[in-house]
Amino acid sequence: MTSPARSATSLVRQLGVTSATALVVSNMVGTGTFTAGGYLAGQLGNAKYILLVWIIGAVCALAGSFCYSELGINFPSSGGEYVYLTRAYGPTWGFMTGWVSFFAGFSAPIAAAAIAFAGYIGYFLPIVKENSQITASLLIAVFTVINCLGLKRVSSIQNILTGTNIAVIVAFIFAGFLAGNGSWSHFSQSASRTTTTSLPEQFVVSLFFIYVSYSGWNAATYIAEELKQPARTLPLALTLGTAIVASLYLGLNALFIYATPLEEMKGVLTVGSVAASNLFGPGIGDIFSGLMALSLASTVSAMVTIGPRLYYAMARNGAFFAMAAKVDERRHTPVVAILCQGACAMLMTLTPFPELFLYIGFTLNFFAVLSVASIFIFRRRPDWQKLRVVSFAFPLVPAIFLLVGIGITIYGITIQPAVSFAAVATVATGAAVYQLRLRQHARA
Repeated sequence: MTSPARSATSLVRQLGVTSATALVVSNMVGTGTFTAGGYLAGQLGNAKYILLVWIIGAVCALAGSFCYSELGINFPSSGGEYVYLTRAYGPTWGFMTGWVSFFAGFSAPIAAAAIAFAGYIGYFLPIVKENSQITASLLIAVFTVINCLGLKRVSSIQNILTGTNIAVIVAFIFAGFLAGNGSWSHFSQSASRTTTTSLPEQFVVSLFFIYVSYSGWNAATYIAEELKQPARTLPLALTLGTAIVASLYLGLNALFIYATPLEEMKGVLTVGSVAASNLFGPGIGDIFSGLMALSLASTVSAMVTIGPRLYYAMARNGAFFAMAAKVDERRHTPVVAILCQGACAMLMTLTPFPELFLYIGFTLNFFAVLSVASIFIFRRRPDWQKLRVVSFAFPLVPAIFLLVGIGITIYGITIQPAVSFAAVATVATGAAVYQLRLRQHARA
C-alpha cells in the first residue's frame, strides 16, 4: 500500500449541478425517513420530541454540508473523508476511513435500504416478506451490475429515480394533509416508551437514527473528480441536496404522526405503508407502499454508485487494495470496487435492522467529526479557500456539528456498548490491516 496503484484509464469530469444534487438527494432520502419513525415513537413516546430530533438532525446536516463544501473546494478530488483525513492526520487515518466506509459507510447502508425496500414490497406481496433477504440481495445485485456498465448510464437512471422519489414524497405529503384520513389530535397523544433509558439520554442516542437518515449529505464529495467545475458544483450540490431533503423529512414525519397514533406506530419498520393505509385505505396504501419501495431503490442505486469512487481514490494513491483502482477501459468504471462492495452489502442483509442502523450511525459519526474538526487545522494555511457561510461567526458552524457528534458518541458507548464495540472493532481492524501491510511492504 505504499506504492500508488495506477490505471491507464482515469475518471472523467462529466456531472453537473443537477446530477450531483440528485446523487445527494437520492443518497439521503430513503431508509431513515421511511423506517426511523416507528423506532423513534417507541424510544421517545412524544410527537414534539420526534419532530425536534428531526430538526436538530437537519441543522447538523446543513452545518456538516457547509464544512464539507469548504473541504471539497480545496481538495477537489474523489474520496471525501479519505482525502481530508489523510491530509490532516496522516495515511493511517485516511486508510481507516476508507476501510470503515466500505463496511459502515456504504455496504451496511446499502443493505439497510435494500432490507427496507423488501419490507415495503412485502407489505402487499407476502411472498417477498417471507424472502426479504433474498429480495434485498437481488436488488443490490441488479444495481451493482448496472453500475459496472458506466456512470453516464447509471446517472441517467439515477436522475429519473430521484425525480420520481421527490415527486412521490411531495405528492404523499400534500395528498395526506389535504385529503387523507388523519387527525391533528395525534400530535398531543403519547405512547408508552419501549426503553427504560431516561428521556434526555435516549433523545441523544436516538440522534443515531437521525444521523443515518441524513447521512448522504456528503455524497458529492466522493465523486468530486467527476464533477464539472467542482468549486461551484460541489457546494451547490451539497447545500441544495441537504436543504431539499431536510424539508421533505420534516413534512413526511409530521404526516406519519398525523396519519398514525404513536402507540400504533412504535416498532413498525414500514411506517410509511401503515400511514398510507390509514390515510387513504388499503388499496391506495398499497400503491404508495410500492412508490416508497421505488424511492428506496433509488437510495440503493446512489450508494452503489458513490462508494466505489472512494475505494478507487484510495487505491490510486496506494492506500487501499490495488485492484480497487482498476478502471474499465471502455466504460470508465471501477469494476472490482463495485463488485466487492456489492458482495459485502448482500452479506450484511443478514444483520438485524435496528443493530445495523446503530452500527452505521456510530461509526460514520466518528469519522465525520474528525473530518469537520480538520477545518481547524487546514484554516491555518495561507492559501486556504474559506467559504463565507463557514466563516460567519466562526467557529459556530463546525462547533454545532462537533458538539452534537461528540455527545452522541459518548452516550452511544454508554447505552449501546455491544454496537459500539462492533464499530470500534471495525476501526481497529482497519488500523491493524494497514500496519500489517506496511510491514509487509517494508520487508519486501
